[in-house]
Amino acid sequence: MSQTYVPPNPWDAVRRKWARWWDDPDARSVTIGLLGMLLVHLLLFLIGPHLLRHDPTGNSVLRPHSSAREFNIELAPDTFVQTPAEKPPPPMNFVEANPNAPDNVPDNTNNFAAQNQQVAQPTPTPDGKSDRPAIEGKADVQSTAIVSGQLTQPQEAMPAAAPVPEQPAATIEAPRRREVPLPGFEKTEGENESSYGSNIAKFAEGAKSVDQEVEGVEDAPLIQGATGAQPAIDPKRPRPRPQVVRQQQVRPAIFQENKFGTQNIGAIAYDAKWSNYGQYLQKMIETVQIQWERILIESRVYPVSGTHVRVVFVMNDQGAIARIANVEGTAGNQAEKACTSAITARAPYGEWTDDMKAVLGAEQELTFTFYYQ
Repeated sequence: MSQTYVPPNPWDAVRRKWARWWDDPDARSVTIGLLGMLLVHLLLFLIGPHLLRHDPTGNSVLRPHSSAREFNIELAPDTFVQTPAEKPPPPMNFVEANPNAPDNVPDNTNNFAAQNQQVAQPTPTPDGKSDRPAIEGKADVQSTAIVSGQLTQPQEAMPAAAPVPEQPAATIEAPRRREVPLPGFEKTEGENESSYGSNIAKFAEGAKSVDQEVEGVEDAPLIQGATGAQPAIDPKRPRPRPQVVRQQQVRPAIFQENKFGTQNIGAIAYDAKWSNYGQYLQKMIETVQIQWERILIESRVYPVSGTHVRVVFVMNDQGAIARIANVEGTAGNQAEKACTSAITARAPYGEWTDDMKAVLGAEQELTFTFYYQ
């Protein structure tokens, strides 16, 4: 009996191993994932350069001679709108100007006042760079004033008085001068009949050749009949005494001490720029000062020296006092009422200008501090 050996087919072994491996779900998942990853990378390698290149004509064709392009945009003059340069903010610190200082616009300052001024003082401060002058005052006082004086109170309208007739100047006759004739009672006669006789006597002091003696004043003027004229003085209307020192027309103020000033020499002044708001506030402060002094005189009650009252109020764009926000101080209830009345009694203070409304809006909060000294 013969036997024939047939060699096994290698593909059968591969098929059997593949069948066993494919029947395993974990192995099948790994195989599918590897194949998918290889396929995706192959596609990206082939079509990636075409996807990343952008052609505005829509043709994804690589042009070897293409180059970058430049372009300019030109706008017509009527369509081009230029953004206006931002204006610097207006100064916001109010100070009271010296009316006797010269008008001079400062270079740069955050102060505004009723007129342009450049900081100066009579005695310079070495290397001083301050925008306010050196001044002696009180350290516990907040004041914007640098000069003090007296404001003239407004006179009430009174009916015109009847004109007083002018009196003629009184005529005063000059005193007569005393005259003394030459003395002499003794007579002498010569022997010669053709000679002259004479009276012999001692010459009296002041004697002159006059006919008779005249009573009068020894040192009277030599011109007789001279007259002098001087106006008659009415005791009911005495003449005012001439003032040697003229006070400045500014409100009486208390100064805040400042030791470091400026090296500029001149009339004492701040660095300040003029504005309508500064002029408005200056006039308002002077009006309140006059009204406050008038209230104190009429009440005949003056608070304790060294006390103060601080009034916070709101003013609208018509110059009226919209409301009193807060009143506090150390002078007492009656002093607080006097300060509040000094602010409200003379309101409104006038409508604001257009530039004031643009900066301040419809209302502005102010703080006035009254010091009793």
